[in-house]
Amino acid sequence: MTHRAPELELPSKPPARNRPKRLAFKNSRIYVGVAIILVWGLAPFYWMMVTAFRDPDYTFDTTPWPTHVTLENFQNALSTSSGNNFTRAVVNSMIIGGITTVIALAVGIFTAYALARIEFRFKYVVVGIVLGASMFPVVALVTPLFQLFTNIGWIGTYQAMIIPNISFVLPLTIYTLTSFFKELPWELEEAARIDGASRGQAFRLVMLPLAAPALFTTAILAFIATVNEYLLASQLSSDATEPVTVAIARFSGNDPHVVPYAAIMAAGTIVTIPLVIMVLLFQRRIVSGLTAGGVKS
Repeated sequence: MTHRAPELELPSKPPARNRPKRLAFKNSRIYVGVAIILVWGLAPFYWMMVTAFRDPDYTFDTTPWPTHVTLENFQNALSTSSGNNFTRAVVNSMIIGGITTVIALAVGIFTAYALARIEFRFKYVVVGIVLGASMFPVVALVTPLFQLFTNIGWIGTYQAMIIPNISFVLPLTIYTLTSFFKELPWELEEAARIDGASRGQAFRLVMLPLAAPALFTTAILAFIATVNEYLLASQLSSDATEPVTVAIARFSGNDPHVVPYAAIMAAGTIVTIPLVIMVLLFQRRIVSGLTAGGVKS
């Protein structure tokens, strides 16, 4: 007498009519999550703009939309009658951020290329040092840097803020570009070398154009990180070289006993809006740069 093996019962698939509902429910969860993140990130900026356009007498009004709209706060932010020089501070931030970003990229590109392409002893030790430098607390450097720059007469100069910022931004630049260069198709460089190009020409004409999205993204991140730096700038800058972070923090109004919150919000809006516009205009490049590391050879 033969025994038949028990038949395996395959799990039944959900009815086809339920699939659209499941897909719609999954998409709705994604949209809800995105909405929560947007509200969490944009709510402070929205409230800053609402306060910036509100009459100073109604600064602490909790109405969630603009009321008693006025441009007086922007006039106060740009005015120099109270000792503020916000326009000069914006120019200083552009100078410090621009020079820091250019130097960090110039050094970071070649360093990241070497770490990704060339095999040498203690390579991972170098990578560890770069990562360790990015984690070093800024507050621990304030006193020695202040003493050093005082001795050489650099307090109140641009280089007193540019050089420390480079040391903080460079590890971020190297780490970001190294992870990208590792995923580039190196066969293209080898093909260029076979066609007669030198290593420098292959890097400049073939690899750099491929790395353009990552370079653009890294430049924006480095620039924003430099402009947002406050601790060192508050100790190493002077009235002539202070960036916007320091200028906004020491804003003064007509009454020395009252903090001009509305004017501070207006100044913050003036600084933030150009960055938001820049990110919106170049969002495709930024996203492609952030995801470019997924390109496989």
